[in-house]
Amino acid sequence: MNEVNSLLEKRKSLLGPNLPTFYDEPVHIVKGKDVWLWDKKGKKYLDCYNNVPHVGHCHPKVVEAIIKQSSTLNTHTRYLHEGILKYVEKLTSSFSHNLSTAIMTCTGSEANDIALRMAMLRTGSKGIITTDHTYHGNTYLVSQLSRSNIAPEDPLNFIRHIPAPDSYRPMSAKTGIADSDHFAQELEKAILDLKKNNHGFSALLLCPFFANEGFPSLNHGWLNETQKIVKKYNGVIIADEVQPGFGRLGSKMWAHQLIGLTPDIITLGKPMANGYPVGAVITSNEIMETFRTSYRYFNTFGGNPVACAASMAVLNVIENENLMSNALNVGKYCISKLNELSEKYELIGDVRGSGLFFGAEIVLDKKTKNPAKKLTKEIINKMRHKGVLISKLGINDNTLKIRPPITFSKENADFLFTKLAEVFKELGF
Repeated sequence: MNEVNSLLEKRKSLLGPNLPTFYDEPVHIVKGKDVWLWDKKGKKYLDCYNNVPHVGHCHPKVVEAIIKQSSTLNTHTRYLHEGILKYVEKLTSSFSHNLSTAIMTCTGSEANDIALRMAMLRTGSKGIITTDHTYHGNTYLVSQLSRSNIAPEDPLNFIRHIPAPDSYRPMSAKTGIADSDHFAQELEKAILDLKKNNHGFSALLLCPFFANEGFPSLNHGWLNETQKIVKKYNGVIIADEVQPGFGRLGSKMWAHQLIGLTPDIITLGKPMANGYPVGAVITSNEIMETFRTSYRYFNTFGGNPVACAASMAVLNVIENENLMSNALNVGKYCISKLNELSEKYELIGDVRGSGLFFGAEIVLDKKTKNPAKKLTKEIINKMRHKGVLISKLGINDNTLKIRPPITFSKENADFLFTKLAEVFKELGF
């Protein structure tokens, strides 16, 4: 038995069965630096997938902040400490409307769970609406929102799902109604159904970039009618910024700013502290006060001094190293390179993305737009063997997901697209 198989057997024995790994042949990673990872045998991989090491694996400034704070003090927030106050003040200054208070958590799942409880308190109703191809975490409540990873227990009866937007196959071609209007109409139908069944309507929870839905190309203002419908029925808008936030999209710090949405609550997670487990709920003073006076909520590790030091270091690195500008410029370069490949290869049906969150939809035929799910998986596994780590997602599970650390360079991009072209050739295209 080789070492990889031995590790897989041990994982199964100690961690339980059905524990997923990436790729048909899992990668045994032992080291990371900036956009690179190394496996046990010393092979080097370009990391074009992980958004956790947002400013690059093991960024020295983040590492330094963690070491310095952990060697001084690390405790919970029932003692006074300036670190959490300085961080929340700097973080909330990046929002363009009145979202000035925060609850620090350890994960995005916790953050979304709290956000939903806030919405229920705010509205006095339970009904929740999300898209039919979303993912927002793994607490009991939040896990019930997913239709692509359905839980075995009976679903909660106060959750409704509406069709995810698809800019490549627009509904308007069939209905004659603008897709943004159709989305808002489906939302209103779901709200009325919740009210008819005596659940009421508390919140629309969505990723403003629709990342798991395949990040469709949606213009600024696309959610304007949706926002009007939410407010018509006195609901709360929760924007899950776990994947697209912190300057990844280049032109804006946050995805809700890019699409023109004004959420009542924002949830954050994975990239906040570059690998140290941190999440957050951001909202207004009014909503926060209602929550705080209704729940005696406390999180032992949420907002601890080391977590806040690491998180502050990430914000400082983004600012000091001009990484939003880098995401914008390198992202445009990557889109242009993907478009060049699209002109050459029939299997690339659609190219889309913003900043350093981009990809391409893989199809069997550009005219029919038939998704090539099996082929997409094959491309990803071949790229892994060529030393490039990418993934896939989307409504049809056929969209290449490329989401590297935002230190990603044009030289890194050239390496990525050279290898991608090699894979296409090997597949006979």
